[in-house]
Amino acid sequence: MTLIKSISGIRGTIGGKPGEGLSPVDMVKFSTGYAGWVKESSGKKRPAVVIGRDARPSGDMVQRIISGTLMSMGVDVIDLGLATTPTVEIAVDELKADGGIILTASHNPKQWNALKLLNNRGEFVSGAEGRDILTLAEDGGVQYANVDELGKITEIIDYEDIHIQKILDLPLVDVEAIRKANFKIAIDCVNSVGGMVLPKLLKSLGVAEIIELYCEPNGQFPHNPEPLPEHLTEITSMVKDHNASLGFVVDPDVDRLAIVNEDGSMFGEEYTLVAIADYILSNHKGNTVSNLSSTRALKDITEQYGGTYKATAVGEVNVVETMKETNAIIGGEGNGGVIYPALHYGRDALVGIALFLSYLALSGKSCSQLRAGYPDYVISKNKIELTPAVNVDEILQTLIEKNNEFNINTQDGVKIEYQEGWVHLRKSNTEPIIRVYAEAGTMEMANQYYENILQQVNAIL
Repeated sequence: MTLIKSISGIRGTIGGKPGEGLSPVDMVKFSTGYAGWVKESSGKKRPAVVIGRDARPSGDMVQRIISGTLMSMGVDVIDLGLATTPTVEIAVDELKADGGIILTASHNPKQWNALKLLNNRGEFVSGAEGRDILTLAEDGGVQYANVDELGKITEIIDYEDIHIQKILDLPLVDVEAIRKANFKIAIDCVNSVGGMVLPKLLKSLGVAEIIELYCEPNGQFPHNPEPLPEHLTEITSMVKDHNASLGFVVDPDVDRLAIVNEDGSMFGEEYTLVAIADYILSNHKGNTVSNLSSTRALKDITEQYGGTYKATAVGEVNVVETMKETNAIIGGEGNGGVIYPALHYGRDALVGIALFLSYLALSGKSCSQLRAGYPDYVISKNKIELTPAVNVDEILQTLIEKNNEFNINTQDGVKIEYQEGWVHLRKSNTEPIIRVYAEAGTMEMANQYYENILQQVNAIL
């Protein structure tokens, strides 16, 4: 059993003893701390919090516990039921709520669940806010409401309709061009909330034919729910067998988007953001942001349009903060996470789909032709396993000294920039490993970067 507490929320496996897994005791303790923080930060005696969940089997149970705990703290609950992460984020802002909790373990297997915490803007809480919540949860100091001050619960179904309409109203979403393109699109929604929303969105966009794979929101994930190529063999075959224009794949809470080309090849999760940024920047000059482990292609595209690119520490909250600082018009992460501020500051696969289809329709190209127009980079993702006694910080510092002839970024671990690529090392906060991402023009070169770093680490050890 696993329980992980961090400044961004709490996640763990269902079952086991309190403190070992995501037990009801832990859910109550943590949501009590969050409710106390919401009351303090809002200054309201009776604040409101939006809750939504993905379709994993534990969701209903977790939602009932969290809702009851919030009500016991004198917090009103707005329950969206089954809802995507970006839908909950939009609802918090639209409904003028004081916070939000998304019950999803994202790409983790079905035995996992998590509480993702939002502020009153529908954005993930900051590091400082997360620490305050953890302190309240661990140290107590909060007081439950008396019987006359208990919170109430309000249920709102189909809030995704409001989300979809806001997408349709965006100036760069061209429904007429999509309709004229007569797209046939296959989708894999891994039997979670995407199965409710993607067909509805695509029909609203005027897609001619939708081929559905795993769209029943029962939480029984038919394959590893992380949208990586090795997990998507069925939809790639389906796209080819049905002569589809392309395929879309989302994770269980619909904040990551992967695209399948018409020939069954992968567009590349790293390139979801690159293509959408290309479309946005071709219409409006501006800046972009992604994290340090994302492809260099976004920087290349941004500079082609005269904009400025910034890289941040890994984590959506870091990307959003830098996007605001630089007034970026598009940003996100290389895992298929698209953040479009014209809609909201959160990763959103639904707006990603609408913008990508608009660009594809207007370009007159096939999906693979569009992909071929971008700089061709490949990322190799690895990890170096260590023993608990190893001082990872000392290893990283030694690597900085050994590679000081290169441009080095220490904002988030160590990123070494070479002329034709880079390697990024980050230590894990939960296990004795160093995650190593390397990018180059070929997988052979990217793996060579990794092997070089591995040899240096072994020499240090």
